[in-house]
Formats: sequence, C-alpha cells, structure tokens
Amino acid sequence: MDIYASTLSPVLDIGTGCFLLVVAVLSIVGNLLVLIMAFKRSSRMKPPELLSVNLAVTDLGAAVTMYPLAVASAWSHRWLGGDITCVYYGLAGFFFGVASIMNLTILAIVRFIVSFNMQSPKEKISWKKVKLLCLWIWLYALLWALLPILGWGRYGPEPFGLSCSLAWGNMKQEAFSLVISMFVFNLLAPSVIIISCYFGITIKLYVTYKKSANSSNGLPNIIKLHRRLLIIAILVSIGFIGCWTPYALVSLWSVFNDSSTIPPEVSLLPCLFAKSSTVYNPMIYYLFSNNFKREVRQLKCLCPTPNDCHVSNNNITDTNIYMVSTAIKSKTAQTTLGEITESVPSTVG
Repeated sequence: MDIYASTLSPVLDIGTGCFLLVVAVLSIVGNLLVLIMAFKRSSRMKPPELLSVNLAVTDLGAAVTMYPLAVASAWSHRWLGGDITCVYYGLAGFFFGVASIMNLTILAIVRFIVSFNMQSPKEKISWKKVKLLCLWIWLYALLWALLPILGWGRYGPEPFGLSCSLAWGNMKQEAFSLVISMFVFNLLAPSVIIISCYFGITIKLYVTYKKSANSSNGLPNIIKLHRRLLIIAILVSIGFIGCWTPYALVSLWSVFNDSSTIPPEVSLLPCLFAKSSTVYNPMIYYLFSNNFKREVRQLKCLCPTPNDCHVSNNNITDTNIYMVSTAIKSKTAQTTLGEITESVPSTVG
C-alpha cells in the first residue's frame, strides 16, 4: 500500500489544493503587510510590541515553508518527496504551530501585567526581556518539533495522504505520552492561561472604569484604548485556538481509537481549518484597527495619492495594533480631543 497516495477523490484533491493556495496567498500578503507596517514605525515601537511582530513572523513562516508543497501535492494526487519531505513538513508544522500558541500565551501574560500599571508608565518591560521571551518561544517550539526526530514519537502521513504530521495512528503503541504532553502543554495549558489573563484584564478594566466614572483626569480614555486592544487580542486568540482545537480532538480520537474508523474526508477538514489560522490575524487587524487600515491604504501600490487614503486621526480609540498599553497624561478641560490624540505616546507599562 502506497502510504503517500491520496485517499481522496481527484475532484477533492483539486479543491483542497485551491483552498490551500488561497490560504497561502492571503497569509503571505496579510502578514507581510503587518511586518511592513511594523518596519515603518520601528523607531516608535515599544518593546512588548515585538511580540505582535513575532506572531506575524510565525504565520508567515508557516505559509511560506509549508503551503506551496501542500498545494503541489494536492494537485499531484499524492504526497511529493516521500519520507524526507514528510518529516520536514511535520516538523515545520509543529514548530510554527507551537511558536504561535506560545507567542499568544506570552502576549496575554504581558498584557495582563501591563493592565495593572495602567496609570503608571514607570515600570517598563525592556527590549532585552522581550527579546529573551521571543528567543525562548522559538527554542521551546524547536524542542517540541525535534522530539519525534529524536525518538519520542515520529512524523508520518495524514490519513488522507496529502499532508504530514505526527503519526497519530501509531502513537498509542510508540509514544502515547508525547500526545498527552503535547495536548496539555501546547494547547490546554496555554488556552487556560490566555482565557484567565484576558478575563482578569476585563475585570480590571471594569473596576477601573467604575472608580473613575466621575474623574476628569483622562483615565476613561485609557480604558477605551485598552478595551479596543483587548477585543483585538481576544479575537486573535480565539481564531488560533478555535482553528487548532478540532484538529487536536480528531488527533486524540485517532490515538484512543482505531484511526481507520475516521473517513479521510472527515480527517481532512480539521487539518484545513488549522492551516487557515495564519490568515485571520491580519484580517482582524484590518477590521478593528483604524491605524492599520489607514497605513495599508497609504501604501503606494494600493493608493495613488495620500489624500485618497486620508482617515481622521481625531479619535481616541484609533489605536495601533502593536500597542500593549497606552498612558495618557492629564489635560485641562479646555484641551481638545484632537490635541490629546496628537500628544499621546505609545507607552508600554
């Protein structure tokens, strides 16, 4: 039996390839735009904002290194390259996947810490600490991706034959503990941490707003900024966790039960859903960040003249997607909202 031959119909192979091609194009274009916008404002970037940039790098890396091979294999009705490319594809998938979930986890923790210094810009997270966190994320992901190569589990083709991952069907005999560890440390625990951090931020914002309802020191404006950032962060986290959870559940099912009982078409859907996770972040930024939308429109390739892309900046909730927190100094009652907006630095607590 050819383990690398597609078990799907030719029509479904073509459809799968087309879907992955669309995902690849949207992922590459969207995340490149995020990185371009970050580069344009690099001189004003605060340390924790590097985590958002790092997240775009993980999504772009997955799209560039994995999806072209998957598209070519789908249109060839079999996995191309045999064992070597199968191991490469499985390693890349878990490397970028684990890096993404850990990046989201660290970002949630940083936002949680910053939310308790909402009024004080004194305690800052240094560039050194953030760079060490990013390095830890990549090394942690690399360690988990290398474990199957080092003998704890192994990579193999998916049941439908057009992708490679952990050989879930063989894990019950070879490395059942790896599956449980992978599920606990790289999906369950990060999800609990992310949910707890954003729930804590929500409570903090609510309590702060109640205490400052009658205050004139500008704090409610900070709350508006944090609320916008919180919505973006929650949507990004939900997008990633929601995309990968069905794949994790199907994989666990194949470990505890006979994987042959899952039709190839059924095992294909969670895999495609997981791959689409690299598309959502730039879309969320574009829909919910006025600054990001304006900067994208101002690119020469999309907008012939700067006037065509003008978007009003006199809105206190017009935040940049990379901010983790913002401090606003107290203003007199005569200060206009536009003046406050112009004087607000992107300060990270």
